[in-house]
Amino acid sequence: MQRGFVLRLVQRVVAVRPEEIGAVVWAFVYFFLLLSGYYLIRPLRDAMGIAGGEKALPWLFSATFVVMLCAVPLYGALVTRLSRRRLVPVVHRFFAANLLLFFALASLGVPRPMIGRVFFVWTSVYNLFVVSVLWSFLVDVFTSEQGKRLFGIIAAGGSAGAIVGPLVTAAVSERLGQTHLFWLLILSAVTLEACVFCARRAEHHAGARNESGPRASSDKPVGGSLFAGVRLIVASPYLAGIALAMLLLTTMNTFLYLQKTDLVRRAAEGAAAHTALFAWNDTAVNVLSAVLSLFLTGRLMTRLGLAAALVVLPVLSGLGFSALAVYPSLAVVAVVEGLRRAAQYAIERPAREVLYTVLPREAKYKAKSFIDTVVFRGGDAASAWAHKGLLSLGLSSSGISLVAVPLAGLWLGVALFLARREKIMAAELPEPRAATRPAEEPPASPEATPPAQAPPA
Repeated sequence: MQRGFVLRLVQRVVAVRPEEIGAVVWAFVYFFLLLSGYYLIRPLRDAMGIAGGEKALPWLFSATFVVMLCAVPLYGALVTRLSRRRLVPVVHRFFAANLLLFFALASLGVPRPMIGRVFFVWTSVYNLFVVSVLWSFLVDVFTSEQGKRLFGIIAAGGSAGAIVGPLVTAAVSERLGQTHLFWLLILSAVTLEACVFCARRAEHHAGARNESGPRASSDKPVGGSLFAGVRLIVASPYLAGIALAMLLLTTMNTFLYLQKTDLVRRAAEGAAAHTALFAWNDTAVNVLSAVLSLFLTGRLMTRLGLAAALVVLPVLSGLGFSALAVYPSLAVVAVVEGLRRAAQYAIERPAREVLYTVLPREAKYKAKSFIDTVVFRGGDAASAWAHKGLLSLGLSSSGISLVAVPLAGLWLGVALFLARREKIMAAELPEPRAATRPAEEPPASPEATPPAQAPPA
């Protein structure tokens, strides 16, 4: 009775079926832990990024892109050789070891400016890789139909973690001061190890759903060539469209980020104050994101279709940059960035991940990883230098905002194309086979029990 009550309560929020509860709960906790660990250290990264001034940011974005170019082939080699069951622990534990190394360097007295620049670049790489691996795992475990129903509630787990992380950082940053904030790295490393456990439990529960899906593929390497991700994107208009949408997304993000960092730097003094300000901003954004993920995303995709979810962020971006062109101020930037980030995390990201559910496994891991990392950070670097170039040509913040408006229109067209293609490709996919169950036989005696059934998902 208690389980039935909980299920009915959950189903009021999201259209989850009884056999999916286990996989969804563990995926939710996985995402919660991953983003709470990241958001513990994100405000520290942002404070270090603006410590060198706004002029240093294009160089940091470029360095991040170069590191990403070097890291993606290594990741491709791992994907080629390792099964999904081994890939997730290897990636998470590698980055946990990196966090412990940064803590050791800070404890040994390595100059903070030097650590800060390296940490900014590393954190930008780390975030994209671990989140990309999580979503690759999810789109490999869940079907397109399930993704439209369930990715919203799973993304809410990430939003909840992104609320807890900056709250902790904001609470301790002023008390500890910048000197002791590196202790947060230890806690962040612990959350990564917990993520490994959650991924295994989610896979275990999802594996009982069908014999041709998660359970059948979790122990097999993806295979293919080292640079298959690039080849797949070039050969597929669908993947190329996803890459273009990602490029437009990161261009809008970078333009807003550069405007915000300049205005914040003028509004607050001191690294600890900057860290606290970024942390409280992250908290507000993620509260809104969690609410949207819980109550809007699943309903939007299942009732109005994937296209409705994909166009929300381009429309918001066009309206937001139009507002900034008229009145460029910290208040407007904060509202526009807050609404955009909430919509990105709660609506655009789950909808974008549904696009991958109709693709083969190699595309889910290799092409997706290339788009999520190299294309994303390449867009960061290119748009940061483009922003600097526009400023050098004499354009004001209002002028740069006007440049972004037609880009938002292009993004809207790409989103509609991708939604149409996903619908066609999903209809062409074969139905997953149900897990085989042993045939029931009459019990040998009144006390005998029937044969064990396959465990519920």
